[in-house]
Amino acid sequence: MSLASEELSDRVRDMLARYRTVSEKKMFGGRCFMLSGNMLVCPLKEGGLLVRVGKDSYDESLALPGAQVVSMGTKTMGGFVEVTGDVLEDDDVLSDWIERARAFVTTLPPK
Repeated sequence: MSLASEELSDRVRDMLARYRTVSEKKMFGGRCFMLSGNMLVCPLKEGGLLVRVGKDSYDESLALPGAQVVSMGTKTMGGFVEVTGDVLEDDDVLSDWIERARAFVTTLPPK
């Protein structure tokens, strides 16, 4: 894991500390944060953040500063956005993205 990814993971971990059902799992070449067994966010090695927003909030989320489409090979991952690291330097922005992911993931059944 890169230094940028580790720093972002530490910040995310601190922001999620109040939730009892948060866990961490190695995925996408990094450490993903899970809520009740469902992926929430995943710091990326380049310093960005993979955020699970759901299909209903996808277009709205892409319109926000720093958000971009997530592609795995030739496929676009609907319901997920990547947020660039430069906008995540602000704790309020990071907190807003985590909350956006949490709002969606809490609608899913626990795993």
